[in-house]
Amino acid sequence: MIKVMWFLKRAEHLSLAEFRRWWLEQHAADIAADQRPFLRRYKVDVRVADDAPFAAGRPGTDSPWDGIAEQWFDSVEDYNAVYQRGDRPTRGDTLAHTSRFERLVVEEHEMPVLP
Repeated sequence: MIKVMWFLKRAEHLSLAEFRRWWLEQHAADIAADQRPFLRRYKVDVRVADDAPFAAGRPGTDSPWDGIAEQWFDSVEDYNAVYQRGDRPTRGDTLAHTSRFERLVVEEHEMPVLP
């Protein structure tokens, strides 16, 4: 299984609420439809509007990212079947709604939580 994480920063003209609405109500469905049948799992994490209550241990931090998308593919070939296509309609939509994004291919290791 291949896991790809995308880090996204919203475009300057979008508030966090507008970015969240675009991603969760429009873009996520478009990604899922465009990447069928290769995409096995898709998860979107959008940052909270106010992270002050979570500042313990890291006061004063400000992330350069507004969200993370996680995508799972069965193989490198399935990933390439999506991302090597020149006709991806979601690419232009992503560029219009983000100021930057970065990809990280990872190996996922789920760790047990001990009581």
